[in-house]
Amino acid sequence: MTYLVHTAHAQLGALGLGCVGWTLTAVALGLIQWRVWQVSDREVISSGVAWVGLWRACFNSHTLVTPGFRVMHCKYISLTEAFTPPEIVAGQVLMLLSLLVGLCGNAGSVYALRNAYFGLEKSPPIRLVFSTTGALCLLAAVMSLIPLLWNLSSVVTNQTIKFPPEFKMPQAPHSQHMGGGIGVGLLGAVLMIVSGIIFCTYRLPVPSLREEVHLDSPVPSVTFNLGAFTSSGGKDNPAFEAQEHL
Repeated sequence: MTYLVHTAHAQLGALGLGCVGWTLTAVALGLIQWRVWQVSDREVISSGVAWVGLWRACFNSHTLVTPGFRVMHCKYISLTEAFTPPEIVAGQVLMLLSLLVGLCGNAGSVYALRNAYFGLEKSPPIRLVFSTTGALCLLAAVMSLIPLLWNLSSVVTNQTIKFPPEFKMPQAPHSQHMGGGIGVGLLGAVLMIVSGIIFCTYRLPVPSLREEVHLDSPVPSVTFNLGAFTSSGGKDNPAFEAQEHL
C-alpha cells in the first residue's frame, strides 16, 4: 500500500471550493434578483423596483398581492412561453444541468480522495479519477457561465422583455442593473473553475528506491554474492594467515 495522503492536500481544499461553488450556483438559480429594473411609474409597482429572475418576475405593490408573498406580486416565467427571452430559457436549462454535473464532480472528488487516503491507487487509477472530476467541474462552470454572461450582457445593453399584461410589468424599464443573482452565480462558477483546475493538476509521486523495497517480511533477507568478493582482484594478507596458525 502506497502512502498518498500527502499528495492530495490541494485536492482536499479543491473539494471544499467545489462544494461552495456548487452551493452558490444553486442559490443563484433560485434568486429573483438577476435583472433589477428601475420603474418610473409607481402606480402599480410601489417601490419603483422590479426583479426579473430565471423563474419569476416580482415587485412590491400595495395594490397587487400574490398569496404567500405578503406585499410582493410574482408571476412565473415559463420555459415555453413566447415572450420568454432566449437568455432566460438558456438559464433555466443550463443552470439545472450545471447543478447535476457539478454534483457528479463533487461526488467523484470524494471517491478520488477516498482512494488516495486509503492507498487504493490501482483500482481505479487515482489520477484518472481526479482528471475526470476536474473535467466535470469545469464543464459545470461553463454551463453556468453561458446564461450568466448572456443575462449580464442583456443588462448592460438595457434589453427589455415583452411581458404579458397579467405580469403588470412595464414594456421597458427606465434603467436596469445587474442583481445579486448574477453576482452569486459568477462567484460560484469561478470557484468551480479553480477546483476543476486543481483536480486536473493532480500528479502521483515518482516512486523512490526505498519505496520499491518490499517490507512484507519482518526481517528482510540479504544474499551475499561471494563470487563478487573472490573475483574482485584482492590479495590474501600473509600476516593474517600466520596469526591464524598460532
